[in-house]
Amino acid sequence: MKRFFIILSVMCAASCSVNPFLKEWTGEGGIPPFSEIKYSDYIPAVNAGIEQQEAEIHAIVNNPADPTFVNTIAAYELSGEILGRTLGVLFNLSESDATDEMMAVIEEVTPIVTEHENNIFMNPGFFQRVKAVYESADTLDREEYMVTKKLYNKFIGNGIALDEASQARFREINTRLAVLSQKFGNNLLAENNAFKEAIGIPVSSYPYFMTTCEDRAKREAAFKAYSSRGNNGNENDNKAVLLEIMKLRTEKAAMLGFDCSADCILEDKMAHDHATVDAFLSRIMEKAVAKAREEVADMQIFMDKDVEAGLLPEGSRIEPWDWWFYAEKVRKAQYALDESEVSQYFQLDNVRSGVFQAAERLYGIKIEPADIPVYHPEVKAFKVTDADGSLLSWFMTDYLPRSTKRGGAWMTNFREQYVDASGNDVRPIVVNVCNFTQPGDSVGLLTIDEVSTAFHEFGHALHGMLSKCRFKDVSGTSVARDFVETFSQINENWAFQPEILSTYAYHYKTGEVIPDSLVAKINKASRFNQGFMTAELTAASILDMKWHELAKDTDWSNFDVAAFEKKVCEEMGLIGEIIPRYRSTYFNHIFNSGYNAGYYSYLWAEVLDKDAFEYWESKGLYNPKVASRFRKTFLEKGGSEEPMVLYHEFRGSDPDPDALVRARGL
Repeated sequence: MKRFFIILSVMCAASCSVNPFLKEWTGEGGIPPFSEIKYSDYIPAVNAGIEQQEAEIHAIVNNPADPTFVNTIAAYELSGEILGRTLGVLFNLSESDATDEMMAVIEEVTPIVTEHENNIFMNPGFFQRVKAVYESADTLDREEYMVTKKLYNKFIGNGIALDEASQARFREINTRLAVLSQKFGNNLLAENNAFKEAIGIPVSSYPYFMTTCEDRAKREAAFKAYSSRGNNGNENDNKAVLLEIMKLRTEKAAMLGFDCSADCILEDKMAHDHATVDAFLSRIMEKAVAKAREEVADMQIFMDKDVEAGLLPEGSRIEPWDWWFYAEKVRKAQYALDESEVSQYFQLDNVRSGVFQAAERLYGIKIEPADIPVYHPEVKAFKVTDADGSLLSWFMTDYLPRSTKRGGAWMTNFREQYVDASGNDVRPIVVNVCNFTQPGDSVGLLTIDEVSTAFHEFGHALHGMLSKCRFKDVSGTSVARDFVETFSQINENWAFQPEILSTYAYHYKTGEVIPDSLVAKINKASRFNQGFMTAELTAASILDMKWHELAKDTDWSNFDVAAFEKKVCEEMGLIGEIIPRYRSTYFNHIFNSGYNAGYYSYLWAEVLDKDAFEYWESKGLYNPKVASRFRKTFLEKGGSEEPMVLYHEFRGSDPDPDALVRARGL
């Protein structure tokens, strides 16, 4: 510890102001003082944080007392305070406000932090203490055991059992993978901005554009620009990046004794192995493609009418760039549902209010605006309290797109929930980040899909905010990847319930509550186009698995990414009118966001979600006893128990795999 304090003294003496990461955040809620943070603060804080945690790990390893949960596992859980809060800000802002200066910091910090993690999880003395605690599982309660098991598995997964030479190579791989992952994401951000410049819309507006654009040539141009991101042979091309990632992932898996990267990753997930996932996805794909063929036939009728009217040349057939446009024609005809009409009732601020009101009604919580620091002027802040007035969480929404924000939507946090060394329940700081926009829309009108996304991400937020665990590593959303989406997806079920809609769906001009007739149309049309939606999602899941089922002896030097994709799509039976939701060169989930061999999780979790919701619905959608049990069983317990144990506790049975098929109308 002496070395650490010397460093702090030198740093403080060298500057008139203390680095904000090196002092306690004393403002309300301990919110990061964003306005005080400079780019130049990050690297000194990271270095100081590493020094601090190294000293703490050294003390754990050299403790003369026999290893116990308290002096080993709990001690580690409470270590790295400075590093944790620094990286919590740095990596979050690198996703939502990725300026050139921020990316330069990330580029420098990533290998440093990766090496630090290697030093921790390849420390033989530390591992022996963790192993001793792990082998005394009978002395631990369930949360202690789950934390210990997770830490033990992290050591094993980081090559602690390998010989010295192999460990050195493992370190090299980990560091290189961290750099490559960041490069993939940076390239994609640049490609997204290039798409906007070329087509005139942000990537987030692509579905809306493809639905409403009458000009087929413009739709084709947009489709080709969208689907070729990261595959343009320029400085942002991701093919070489992803191939090196896969080469290193397969090598790493082989070093750990696995035939492929997928099985290495899936070992501690609910699915357990790639064969289980493949069978699961194959069954869904067969049903989805069959339904999609019917949808193509329906759309072709409308295209033929355009041919007859002289709007299109003879022999015109549905192409991938036609799907959104003609699907909307079918929807209007079959369900009399016009997306542009519906959107007029979904103003952004009102939707956010509806998201909150649904949660307040279900779980007895209260959400109100908060005057706390935020990291961008567009961010809105809120205070979340329980029925008794006690603080549950600080919450932020960052809903609007900008050139420095990566595409998509996600939940994250600046601080996890945990219990500190003094026994204080430290409450989390949770954020929902989205990219809600429509071309020419100045009032923030959302599509049906965007409304679902708002509820989806808040489901993740609830999982983080309502957590009541003792340790960071199992609190909130720190659960198995194929379990975590259960809670986001089940929250979507309330988005279009009439009782909830009446609280937020007001016409942006007239203030009229959305008519019952329109609500009926929305819910009737909820299963519309599910062949397409399910097929593109399942196709992306299969593509992810096939990448991670490749073996170490794959000839990477002559690997053709496009040919591989084409072969995978043919083998899965995907029809030509549909492409995977994400093609490889812009598949950020699996090459930069930790969903590698895990994108299937959305479908896997949907089985749990739909089965649980069927049960919930049978007991009453607003049944306080069911809501309370869901909160206490799932939302409060995080990863402190095995997923299926929790599911049985709530549902009383195994999930029915056909629940997803029924819900999607396949």
